Amino acid sequence: MALNVVILAAGQGKRMRSDLPKVLHPLAGKPLLSHVIDAARELGAQKICVVYGHGGERVREALDAPDLSWARQEPQLGTGHAVLQAIPEFAAVPPAPTLVLYGDVPLTRVSTLRRLIDAAGDDTLGLLTALLPDPHGYGRIVRVDGKVTRIVEQKDADDAERAIREINTGILVAPGEALARWLPQLGNRNAQGEYYLTDIVAMAVAEGMAVTTAHPDATWETEGVNSKVQLAQLERVHQRNVAEALMEAGVMLADPARIDVRGELICGRDVFIDVNCVFEGRVVLGDGVRINANCVIQDATVGAGSIIGPFARLRPGTELAEDVHIGNFVEVKNSFIAAHSKANHLAYIGDATIGSRVNVGAGTITCNYDGANKFRTIIEDDVFIGSDTQLVAPVTVGRGATLGAGTTLTENAPPDALTISRAKQMTIAGWKRPVKQKKA
Repeated sequence: MALNVVILAAGQGKRMRSDLPKVLHPLAGKPLLSHVIDAARELGAQKICVVYGHGGERVREALDAPDLSWARQEPQLGTGHAVLQAIPEFAAVPPAPTLVLYGDVPLTRVSTLRRLIDAAGDDTLGLLTALLPDPHGYGRIVRVDGKVTRIVEQKDADDAERAIREINTGILVAPGEALARWLPQLGNRNAQGEYYLTDIVAMAVAEGMAVTTAHPDATWETEGVNSKVQLAQLERVHQRNVAEALMEAGVMLADPARIDVRGELICGRDVFIDVNCVFEGRVVLGDGVRINANCVIQDATVGAGSIIGPFARLRPGTELAEDVHIGNFVEVKNSFIAAHSKANHLAYIGDATIGSRVNVGAGTITCNYDGANKFRTIIEDDVFIGSDTQLVAPVTVGRGATLGAGTTLTENAPPDALTISRAKQMTIAGWKRPVKQKKA
């Protein structure tokens, strides 16, 4: 079934107390609005229109894409007025039901939206509603003999209507032609002086159109973000959902409440993840990988049987083969490390290609940046690098070479040989440390 989607993202978000437009605040590492756009894409919408307003150009610049159209709402006169701005964007596509979503409601499951769309079909108005123990602040679903007749907003409701527990989530799907007919007829004679989208329910009933409802599996699917407190609450909901999905897939989490996935985390069998680990971008963990506590891994691939951390950082472009050990306070960036190699503590590996069975000693760094350009370090198989070594790229360490502790390597090290560069140790007898006087 063809589908059009309108995403309302024009709100100012005063309660966020931020210069950043509300819909650009991140949840799980990407803007709130991106979550909603991704859901619309997964539904296979033929047209997606984002209605923007406050900070609109900034929103559009951040998220513009070929499959999106944009409609500006200025001034902002309510949800009905906002959807009306999007209607001209659908003139060039075949008539289809129109789904209305909200840019600050990021966690609605695609399965829930499909259930709503299927319930409504091509010629019915569908509302996503929910039952809340405390419905204060929400529009109430008014039914007569079980049938939806209208929606009344909190500020316009009487005592009996305020007692209704079934609430309007704001998400709805309507026949496209009917929606285009109803929106210009909306009035603003209400407590807010706004054009309510919810008034189309009474219009549909007056025309004899059926109004159907569907419900989310969990109320958090329809919760919006109006403050940073609410943003933090939904972040934890999302991370708990991700953690549960990982555990259902066989991943062992030391504590599902202490993991943050800000992107896509793909895990093989028998992966273990300790507490306070952060995964950003696309991260792939092979079978039997162990991630110890307090690691940050971004856009990296970790081979089977590898051990990472604690307190390790894998930055974008990191690729580790099987059985690689990256220990505490080791940072790896844009580097490939082959099987059975290890950097167990206190090292920086950047822009490097490292072979198999290499030992990187504590305090080793690849000096990959000269202040203007970055260069690559190549370390071949079976190399032993002593502690406190600096490899000034571009440089190659030959197969089987050994670098003595404290070496600063500025030229290639030949294979199967010891290379060392440091001052000869001396002891000066009778030397006394000068006594320094404090200045008055």
